Amino acid sequence: MLRRIGIGVSLIVLTAMLIIMILLLPTLGEPPSQMDDYIIRHAQQETGASNVVSAVLFDYRGLDTLGEATVLFAAATAVAMVLRTRNREAGD
Repeated sequence: MLRRIGIGVSLIVLTAMLIIMILLLPTLGEPPSQMDDYIIRHAQQETGASNVVSAVLFDYRGLDTLGEATVLFAAATAVAMVLRTRNREAGD
């Protein structure tokens, strides 16, 4: 009985959180944020990159991009290790 009450309360809380998050989303067609305008105006002068996308990826969000690349490398390495282990076991 207590377990069902806990599940029910959890579902109610999660549903309320989902509804609140949906209501806080910006409406479609809303103008870009102030940061978007700043990056478009100042990216070339601040970074020296002729491509705004490259400026954002490598200069403004460089550490974030490095973290994403690290996660992808770790995942690929783990998959390679698992597949290599399976191949060795199949060969024995």
